[in-house]
Formats: sequence, structure tokens, C-alpha cells
Amino acid sequence: MKYAFNTWAYSSYPAFLPAYPLDEAIRRLAAIGYDGVEIGCAAPHAWPPYLSNARRREIRRLLESSGLEAVSLLATPGGGPGLNPASPLVEEREATVQYYNDVIDLAADLGAGKVLYIAGWQIFGTSRQQAWEWSKNCLDNISLYAEAKNIAIVVEPTAASTNLIESADDALELMRSVTRKNVKAMLDTLHVIYRNDIPADYVRVMGKDLVHVHASDKDRLLPGEGRVDWPGFMKALLEAKFDGFVTMEIGIDSRVSDPDQIAGTALSFLKGVDAQLQTTYKA
Repeated sequence: MKYAFNTWAYSSYPAFLPAYPLDEAIRRLAAIGYDGVEIGCAAPHAWPPYLSNARRREIRRLLESSGLEAVSLLATPGGGPGLNPASPLVEEREATVQYYNDVIDLAADLGAGKVLYIAGWQIFGTSRQQAWEWSKNCLDNISLYAEAKNIAIVVEPTAASTNLIESADDALELMRSVTRKNVKAMLDTLHVIYRNDIPADYVRVMGKDLVHVHASDKDRLLPGEGRVDWPGFMKALLEAKFDGFVTMEIGIDSRVSDPDQIAGTALSFLKGVDAQLQTTYKA
């Protein structure tokens, strides 16, 4: 199994502290032993307008010299500009498409093959079907732009924070509504257990369309500190021949987090689960 770490824990999003430069986060994650990094597209790390062409080349060289793969870029909807692809405001939807296109350009510059798609949220007074259509149209435009750059757009069901794409079936339905091969699906164990669903079952439902995983336990606890059946989940990934990255998205809720400790402890735990499963498979 390949492991990556999301840079939110080292950034000033969504909590302001702790905050480290992206270069520092890359060096630390490489030293801890990760195979890849998922870069959150917020300041100070990777807000696209803040990164010149020279700076992008610098980051890519650092990734390559550190032996870390740029796995994916995670866009940052919400906040002041909204950036909700399901918004009733046409101006906001247009700004969202432009932002995602900027993120896609950044992904290409950094060598990342995936951009995660948050499908947005239904605003009161808007029907779910209308919100769905607006999000679908944005996804259609975004995936067309990404297709030319050989980048996958990955639909994430986010039940704990949005109300439009909540389940594996929702994500697959939206994915299939846009008939492009570069639109795929992912899961985040936090959102799965928010619905009292079973993460391993999402793996089975998504099948070959599952290309990315976010790993955390209940309330963004580290893997092994909550209620997820990690051996069962990892076994399902092995049986599905999942060849993407298991990406930690943890340590992002408050300034009391120690990102190095979190990153190292989570990696050790899941590698231990993986090793036990590999022994069982060989036997």
C-alpha cells in the first residue's frame, strides 16, 4: 500500500495554527517515511494565484529530490468567496469553475495526477435537483479542462460537511452523469462513519472507480483511535486491487495538534495493519 499525507495539518487551514511553509512540510513528511503528499490549495501552501511559475518549478524540484510524489490537490471551497458549484448564483458557479481550472493548472505544474472535487452544498430555497444540475454542469466543464492535461477529477462524498453528495452511490451517480473517463470517485472514512456506514463496503461499491482514499477515524482522530475496522477496511482495499494512495487527512481541527507526531503515528499504525494482512495473504 502507498501512503500520503494531506498538508492541512501543516498549514493555516482550516485552523490558523500550527503553520509551516510548504517546503518544511514536504521535508518533514519525506523524513517520516511517506510515499506522497496531498497538497491543500489554501494559503500559505498552494493558493494558485500566489504561486509564480518559478515557485511552482521550485516546489516540484523539492518534491522530486525528497522522493515524494505529488499525489493530489485538494481544492478549498467555502469561506468568503464561497466557490460552491451548486450555488444559485451564476457568478459564484463561474468563479468556482475558474478556481478549479487554476487548481488543475497547478496540479499539472507540480506533477499531480488528481484534483479532488467537492460537489458543493444545496442552499435553502433551491431544490436538490437544481443544485445537482448546477454541480454536474460545473463538473462537466472542469473535467473537460482537466482531460486535456491528463488529470483525473475525483468526486468525494462529504456527508459530514455538505448535503448534496453524501454516499458512495451519490458519488458514483454524479461521476457517471459526466461521461468522461477522467472523472472518478473516492471515499473519506470520516464521512462514511458520519453516516453510520461501513468503509469497507464503500470500497466494494466503488470498485474500479475508486482511485483515492482519505483515512481518518471518528472526529478526525488518528487511525486506530476510534471505531473504524482498519484491518477490514485495508483488506477490502487489497481485495479490490486498489492501487491509489491511502491519504491521511487528520490533525486539522485545532492548534493543539502536533503534525509530526500525528503523521508518524498514523503511518506506523496503518503500515502495521498492512504488514499483518500481507503475512496472512502470503500464508
